[in-house]
Amino acid sequence: MASSRPHILITNDDGISAPGLLALKNALSPVGHVTVLAPNRNWSASGHVKTMHKPLRVDETLLADGTPALATDGAPSDAVALAFLGIVDGPIDLVVAGINQGANLGHDITYSGTVTAAMEGAIAGGVPSIAVSLYSLTSVDFDVAGTAAASLARQVLTHGLPANVLLNVNVPALPPDRIAGTMITRMGSRIYRDELIRRLDPRDRPYYWIGGPPPTGVIEEGTDFWALAHGYISITPLHLDMTAHAFMDELRSW
Repeated sequence: MASSRPHILITNDDGISAPGLLALKNALSPVGHVTVLAPNRNWSASGHVKTMHKPLRVDETLLADGTPALATDGAPSDAVALAFLGIVDGPIDLVVAGINQGANLGHDITYSGTVTAAMEGAIAGGVPSIAVSLYSLTSVDFDVAGTAAASLARQVLTHGLPANVLLNVNVPALPPDRIAGTMITRMGSRIYRDELIRRLDPRDRPYYWIGGPPPTGVIEEGTDFWALAHGYISITPLHLDMTAHAFMDELRSW
């Protein structure tokens, strides 16, 4: 690894064989030296996991284009933690998670393995971290998202990020000529319509699925939902301090 090139760790929550991961690797390779360490299976909606109850394995593998990579049986956040604890050689300058198949908007950030992998980069490594998601569950055209990730990675490597701040990026599934631009946004409000589905197994024991229609969001100007609805790439800075500072004085009065 050339010492003059920044070292970028990439991971995801869709698994080591996901096309979005390969697209991200290809997009970031001109920016710096890329190391891939990702889960060996899909961990979507896994949240911020820290595996403490079982051993973790890391195996050498190859991406679809023959690029060497590392795969772990741990969660996305485990992959990042393992990298900073010594599985990956050398200092890491930037963590980028993605490109996720599907947006991570509003309250999704607490569920998203993609976003929480970036959170782990900020927590465990103390380095700038970015989560990148494509606003589509079916499209495999990651070119716009990859270009956005590379452009933002260059900016972050140049300017840095404040401590405990990461960037959550969501990209419309649109051709380049239909992208309205880039917008700095705040978290919007996600509306979940989960339903409990009850069924019986062959031994007449009940089991349950959490189902329901896909979630929606409140299209309020300035939010990540509004940006995507109007064709913008959304960049939301997230702070790890989730303290409700405005409520502290009232809480003390109790």
